[in-house]
Amino acid sequence: MTGASAGFGVEFARRFAARGHDVVLVARRREPMQRLADELTAEHGVSAHVVPLDLTQADAGDRLLAEVVALDVDVRALVNNAGFGTYGAFAEADQARIAQEIALNVTAVTLLSRLFLPGLLAAGDGVLVNVASTAAYQPGPYLAVYAATKAYVRSLTEAIWQETRGTGLKVLALAPGPTETEFFEAAGSEKFKVGQMLSVPAVVDVAFRALDRRDTPPSVVAGHRNKVTAVAAGLMPRRFTLAVAGRLTGE
Repeated sequence: MTGASAGFGVEFARRFAARGHDVVLVARRREPMQRLADELTAEHGVSAHVVPLDLTQADAGDRLLAEVVALDVDVRALVNNAGFGTYGAFAEADQARIAQEIALNVTAVTLLSRLFLPGLLAAGDGVLVNVASTAAYQPGPYLAVYAATKAYVRSLTEAIWQETRGTGLKVLALAPGPTETEFFEAAGSEKFKVGQMLSVPAVVDVAFRALDRRDTPPSVVAGHRNKVTAVAAGLMPRRFTLAVAGRLTGE
């Protein structure tokens, strides 16, 4: 799973390990992943492999696949969790930072899903989870790129869900609302904290409840109030939705 040094990635790793699955942890920072790997092995007796990797690099997907092959790991589940957001007026955004945001939130998710999908399908009971956001359900003034990338993740994942129906593969786009992770510090603003606040374990609970269903839905929003807001955003006139979003997240 990607983004395995903090937040949802850590919690997903703990849940899979608790169910007896070996895990491959992927993120830029080796030290926190190694601590987590040692914890999972000690508590659950599973193998936990650490792969330090910058997923914004163009060849990251191929390098990760090569690492997995070298480890002789049979990947039966992929959690694309790594991502970050930027806050501020689009006209003033740093172009290099935008490029990194798209590379991680869009390109990495897309290519990793494509690279590992054949193996997940061959498993017969594989799992693909792509972490989107409640921001995927409406444009986000002052977080324009982030909201757009998460809308892409949701759309891509739901399309894969439909294409792979009847194969045994469980595909899910998980849409958390604001959660206490390192996300806001990386974004440089608390303005993202719009909606129902949930804990990391509570959000991952939502994901596993969906995955444990016989017919996993294509996407799920974490938090009842967040779900209502997401539905309402799709029903309201676009001008109204944008005006409300602008007031909530505006500088």
